[in-house]
Amino acid sequence: MKTLYKLLGLFLVLNLVACKQTVKEEVDTNTEVKTTEAKYDIPDSWIQKRVGAANKRLNATEAGKVLWSAMEAHGGLNKWYSNGYFSFHFNYAPVNGKGIRDSYQTIDTWSNKARHNSITDPTSSFGWDGEEAWVKAKDSTSFAYDTQFWALTPLYFSGQPFVLDGEGVNLELLPEQEFQGTMQKVIKATYDAGVGSAPDDYYILYVNTKTNLVDAFKYIVSYPEYFPNGGHAPEKITVTQGTTTVDGIVFATGFKTYWSTNDKDGLGEYITKIDVSDISFSPTVEENFFSKPEGAKVLNK
Repeated sequence: MKTLYKLLGLFLVLNLVACKQTVKEEVDTNTEVKTTEAKYDIPDSWIQKRVGAANKRLNATEAGKVLWSAMEAHGGLNKWYSNGYFSFHFNYAPVNGKGIRDSYQTIDTWSNKARHNSITDPTSSFGWDGEEAWVKAKDSTSFAYDTQFWALTPLYFSGQPFVLDGEGVNLELLPEQEFQGTMQKVIKATYDAGVGSAPDDYYILYVNTKTNLVDAFKYIVSYPEYFPNGGHAPEKITVTQGTTTVDGIVFATGFKTYWSTNDKDGLGEYITKIDVSDISFSPTVEENFFSKPEGAKVLNK
């Protein structure tokens, strides 16, 4: 994964971020750390309020307790928010070679804003500023997919189980079941009407009974732009492939995604390989980092 083009790509991307991050130089494989003064921080009082509310709400139900225990095993919700802005390289590669989505992204986990830069062409970027989706690319081939939909989609892989902490998320405890030889606590998450861009989506998390880590999750895609008349894509199941700990948070280093079946383990045809790397947190980004840059196109959907 540490190829020269990637080092150059990540250097160009990370050079946009005026924060405490590692800058990867093209000239050699050594790493230099450059820092700047924080422009603004999320108040600790805000974090404590959100974490406290989630703790109270989740621990009021059996399903919520399972989710809370998974968050604790993955490093804790307080740590998740206190670490700051979440950056990572997410390479989504269908095994048929079509629809590859490869970008380095930074996410505002507090307000779900996002900015992506292409790995193959780091001058091309897209994002979501909380109200508008935007894209800046040399032509339509830079991102041959729906960037508005994709702006926050990788977060719902790499940010599990923390992304289910908010209000408007409904949890249901399902019977425990064995998955790949290990017993799993199973919870299903659905959304209230009007929550997010695809409120009909759902996730079914498999939480390892021994480690409390998320071993796998099932999900559907019901994005209205894809399904204007309602409905959704067939259910998929994605399975964690290794973990790493970054600033106290346990992340998957990759996933394998399959069509979901009713067979043992529910693993049908293997369809997508996902690699996650270059994970980091930073306490700040430059002002207006998530806003559309000059020359960007607003996506009015």
